[in-house]
Amino acid sequence: MNLSLKSLPPLSSLRPFEAAARLQSFTLAAEELGLTQAAISKQIRLLEADLGTPLFERRNRGVFLSAAGRRLGQVVSQALADIATEAGQLRGRSRPKEAVLFCQLCEAFYWLTPRLARFHGRHPEIELRLVSSIRPLIESPDSFDVAIQTSGRPSGSYPLAFTADDEVFPVCAPALLEGAGSPLTLETLCDLSLLSHRVLPQDWIDWDDFLPRVGSALRVGAKARPFDSYPLVLQAAIAGHGVALGWRRTVQPLLEAGTLVRPCRETLLRPREISVFTSPEGRTRPETRALLAWLREEFDDGRTGLAGEKMSQLS
Repeated sequence: MNLSLKSLPPLSSLRPFEAAARLQSFTLAAEELGLTQAAISKQIRLLEADLGTPLFERRNRGVFLSAAGRRLGQVVSQALADIATEAGQLRGRSRPKEAVLFCQLCEAFYWLTPRLARFHGRHPEIELRLVSSIRPLIESPDSFDVAIQTSGRPSGSYPLAFTADDEVFPVCAPALLEGAGSPLTLETLCDLSLLSHRVLPQDWIDWDDFLPRVGSALRVGAKARPFDSYPLVLQAAIAGHGVALGWRRTVQPLLEAGTLVRPCRETLLRPREISVFTSPEGRTRPETRALLAWLREEFDDGRTGLAGEKMSQLS
């Protein structure tokens, strides 16, 4: 036997591990592979015992990849993807000139869609298919070549291509400020109805994350009006129901149209707020490389500018 093959871990454990690492869930991995959660857990324990290192951190609310698990997940995902690609070619199947882009719903609607004509103009030979969701990319039932989402959201073992900056600040409908002086202080702002995006786990900046980072001792707690998706928060702000936190790349068109305004000057710079990922099977495709290069240019053209504004940078 080739000596290098003796270092291979149990091959039967690799598919369960890859699915669990990609989905960051033993339950979802079991559903995908048609196994029980106990079977997935057993295979991963066997793999961890063989390697002599934990691949996941087990916590009350779920499992999270360790540093070793993330590295191994990327290697295994790429290896299985290469095998699947080669098998597809041997079967006589080939992918059309298509690139699939996963994007969060608000960014897809407000930031990405107005820019798509530029991509089609540069690459008329590529059919770009957009998949949008309010859920993290690891919960997407669709395959993709490139994915864009907020950096704090679960991403499994998908390879990170690059990150981009963004900026977070309060926004509201102009009518909400009628009769009020502007800009408002944070104390006055917190007397208004505040709109909150509440999720479990809280992988999204909320008011009690924003306020201390701009130097305020105020806390909102349960007083904010909760919504379970950010698009609903934004629509409630547009309708005049309160003040929301806005991400510049998403809300800039609404600010330029006067649909939303900034009631105060406080703002929070997020240097790596947006993450762009590739799928293991798509990262070497020319269509993927073309899409990534175009996205880099679009994000660079829209770099946040904070001159003259009170800023607090997240350390």
